[in-house]
Formats: sequence, C-alpha cells, structure tokens
Amino acid sequence: MAKILVFTSPAKGHLFPVVPVLGELVARGHAVTVLTLPGSEASLRALGIAVRALPQALAEDTLHDWGKSRVGALHAALRSLTERIPHEIAALRDAVAEEQPDALLIDTTTAGAQTWAAASGLPWATWSPMLLPIPSRDVPPFGLGLTPLRGPLGRVRDAAVARMSNLLWDSVLPRLNAARREHGLSPLRHTVDYLAQSPAILHFTAPPFDDVRTDWPTAVHQLGPGLWAPPAQAPEWLTRVRRPLAVVTCSTEFQDDGALAQTALDALADSDLYTVVTAGALDPAGFRVPANARVVSYLPHDLLLSRAAVVVSHGGMGITQKALAAGVPVCVVPFGRDQAEVARRVVSSGAGTRLSSRGLRAAALRDAVDGARVCRAGAGRIAAAFAAAGGPLRGADVLEQHFAITPAVRV
Repeated sequence: MAKILVFTSPAKGHLFPVVPVLGELVARGHAVTVLTLPGSEASLRALGIAVRALPQALAEDTLHDWGKSRVGALHAALRSLTERIPHEIAALRDAVAEEQPDALLIDTTTAGAQTWAAASGLPWATWSPMLLPIPSRDVPPFGLGLTPLRGPLGRVRDAAVARMSNLLWDSVLPRLNAARREHGLSPLRHTVDYLAQSPAILHFTAPPFDDVRTDWPTAVHQLGPGLWAPPAQAPEWLTRVRRPLAVVTCSTEFQDDGALAQTALDALADSDLYTVVTAGALDPAGFRVPANARVVSYLPHDLLLSRAAVVVSHGGMGITQKALAAGVPVCVVPFGRDQAEVARRVVSSGAGTRLSSRGLRAAALRDAVDGARVCRAGAGRIAAAFAAAGGPLRGADVLEQHFAITPAVRV
C-alpha cells in the first residue's frame, strides 16, 4: 500500500475530474489524502478518500480575470496563479510533514506546488482537467482558438502568434523562476514550459476532441474526461418536466457570464425545449425566467444530460466534455480563459456550434442552438472515443507504474 497526497487548485472543476482515479487507487488498497477546497469532506470520505482543507489564503482566492480585455484577463489570471506560489509551497510542505506520503499528485495549474514537488525528492505526477497549452508543431499556439493552418502561411501565422503569446505568459516568468531557484531547480525559458516539467501527466481528455500531436510529450497520458460529481437525487420539479432539456451553464468560477444564461432563457422561451440554467457563481435570483425554464444555483449535470437535446455553455472543459461523453451536442459561447480553444474543438470535431460573446443576441443564439442540435452524430463519435480512452482504470495503472507501487487489493 502506498500513501498518496493530492494537491488541488481552489476550483471544483479541477477536483472533480481526478476523483474517479483517486477512488480507483483507494479500491486497490492505497491511502489517498486530498488537499482541496473546504466542503469536500463528506462526498470524498464516502469514497475512502481523506481530506485536508486548503488554507484560507488559497481557498478564497479567485482568478480576478473577469470584465477585462482578452490580454488583461490573461495577465490577471497569470498574476493570480503566480501570487499563489508561496502559499501553495507552504501548504504542501506542511501537509507532507504531517502526512509523510510516498508520492505526490499535483494539479497542473498549481505552479508553487509543482515547484515544491519537483524539489522534494518524492515521486510525483500531475493531472490536467483542461486542454494543455504545451507548444506543438502540429497545433496553433494556445489561447485564441485558431484553426490549424498548414503550409507557409500557417507557419508564419503561428510563429507570430507564439511570439506574442510568450510575451504575455512570460510577464510572470521572473516570479516563477525565483521560486524554482530558491528550491534548487533550473530556471525555465518560458512560463508555459512548467506545464511539461512533470515526469507523468494525466490528461483528462482524448482525441478526436483534442488534437493529435506527433510531438506530444511521452509523459502525457490522455484518459478521456473525469465524469464524477457528488451523488444527488433529482429534484421533484425535474421529474414533472416532459420536454427535452436545454442545459445552460455558467462558470463556477466567477467571470460575469450571466448574459449567456439570460439570452438563452429569452431565445428558447418559445421553443420545444425546457431550459435548465445552472447559475454557477452567479445569483440564480437575478434572471427573468420564462414559463418553460428553471434557474438553479447548482445541480449535478448527470441528472440532466440523459434528457438533454443540447447544452449551451460558456465552454468550460468540465461541462463540455460531460455533455459530449453523454452524446449531447454543445453550443459554446466563450467568454475567456481556455474557452475559445474548447469552442474550436467542439466545432472542428463536428459536435456542436460556436457563437462569439460579442454576437450574443437571442436570434443568433437560437440559430446556434438549432445548428448544434443537428450535431448529435458528432457528439456520439466523441462519446465513443472518450469511452475507449481508458478512464480511471488506466489513470490508476499509470500512477502505480510511475510511482513504482503495487496494489494491495483489487476490487
């Protein structure tokens, strides 16, 4: 039996995807402790996973990237992530001192925890619930949702965008490299390089949703999405709904995307669908709700997707991949972060449509939703590929082999 300590960022969208792998490790006889958001204890302990709460300085931190230009939002998010570095290092160091683990599993977005893990001498690995912006000759530079363009014109475009992207990302490189030097690690050339430093990376997606790369690092293991959510019962009002559903989601980490939900409510008010909005970080009482709709703060999406005709989303990886894993097409309206990249993959895989947030009007959104609804075959192809990618069983196998541990018990 091995003791594995897991460190997450303060976001449920980063914790939930890795839970099935952690549950599989527990079923194999390993002891797993997760350092994560407070409030996760009951659902994780039911799976045999021990929980330590992140310190307040991390648990209450957000990306502070909403309401800004695309460049300003990226700067804000990068500053937030690197300002967490000393807090992550202290939290992980203290947890290791108390737990005495045999191995570490670290959220890929926690640069401080990765830095400490790399210097610790312990076996360590990372996981990514999001698309990985590791540079590749086969894929355009990450961030703008660019479609691959072959030939000389594509190479010129991608080189220019890569230079601009590095300038933005590298604004926080001095802070990142200072932490690395302090812990005896060599400095990085570019900020984005830290994403490929881990000796093993569990990546919770798979082709054909994600792009195939001939130069993908051998450390990356694509498993398909993690689909876990805390168990819940369907509310009584949902059992009375007879129409197919339009599931509309806002981000669980605030980014001021309420216009998406309100526009969807308005656009679908006279449709054959019953609209269910999960408001995420927004106040569910702040919307005008037509008769064929309901707005809730949170409801596990697996209760909705089996009856969904379409998902209308900001393009978060969690809900997008859950929808596609259920064979439900998606209409994506990206607001920022990695959502343009998610939207591009939805469209390029034939699994849905994309509408710019600048063009967010009821008529345009209705057209985009109608266009997505005819993409069920493409969503079904993605669902089949996700199911074949290996999932939590393969993820646990990878970690056991990488950590050089053997299962005590297989259930």
